[in-house]
Amino acid sequence: MKVTVVGAGNVGATCANVIAHGDYVKEVVLLDIKEGTAEGKALDIWQTSHINNYSTRVRGVTNNYEATAGSEVVVITSGLPRKPGMSRDDLISTNAGIVKSVTENVIRYSPKAILIVVSNPLDVMTYCAYLTAKIPSSRVFGMAGILDTARYKAFLAEAIDCSPKDIQAELLGGHGDTMVPLPRYTTVAGIPVTELIAKDKLDAIIDRTKKGGGEIVNLLGTSAWYAPGAAAAQMAEAIIKDEKRIFPCCALLNGEYGMKNIYLGVPVKLGKNGIEQIIELQLNEDEMKLLNASAVAVKEVMDVLDKMKVV
Repeated sequence: MKVTVVGAGNVGATCANVIAHGDYVKEVVLLDIKEGTAEGKALDIWQTSHINNYSTRVRGVTNNYEATAGSEVVVITSGLPRKPGMSRDDLISTNAGIVKSVTENVIRYSPKAILIVVSNPLDVMTYCAYLTAKIPSSRVFGMAGILDTARYKAFLAEAIDCSPKDIQAELLGGHGDTMVPLPRYTTVAGIPVTELIAKDKLDAIIDRTKKGGGEIVNLLGTSAWYAPGAAAAQMAEAIIKDEKRIFPCCALLNGEYGMKNIYLGVPVKLGKNGIEQIIELQLNEDEMKLLNASAVAVKEVMDVLDKMKVV
């Protein structure tokens, strides 16, 4: 079993580290375009193997996609952060070119791989990878919902003063301000969250969750990496171990929730075949209104990519 992580920045390196520590694959390949970066980080991770008691080999390479051949799962974290003065369209164009190139190379050497996209803007970059890969959408999806629910659960655990292990939650929609947390589907050890926290506090937590990425950027001056890297690793583990985990992921909808040809965050079942089922929740009118608004925002960005004809 082999997993490749493309992009040896903070998110990619964290993802590779978490997967290696899980000790469920034979090899993790970390690839980057910057000479020595992936090699150095991979070597550093590998040297913790005895300390942390795992056998997964970690190998770093510079632009050598041949080393990724035969990967069961490929996590794509490549891309540039948005810089001052850079428009949204500039960011989409630049990162779409990167994701397109990465996807072409990955599929050339691992035609049966399942692709997990982490690159931003998440929803549209997942769409870009799907158009490029020309494989079933069940094998191309994005990491967003797991990260967003992780933030939601962490904030709830603080407010309620309980273990995050006991919190189950669901959210839908795009990755960002238009995401749709669902209090009706949020429980703590089976207890509806609305019985444990006042509405105004819950609303504040939902708002904080929507802005969770920005909060970290404001504190660090850069985007998060521990939680995103771990979230992508959790998806890879569910696939490699055929766990049939139910996770919110950025998936291509073809009729579900009344939507077609749009990548949007929804609950799915992840197993050895990738997305094995898209779960369609029975949303009430208010929830559906929020999801539709999120879909409009996501589709607008997808249309920008289509007009660029990058893919």
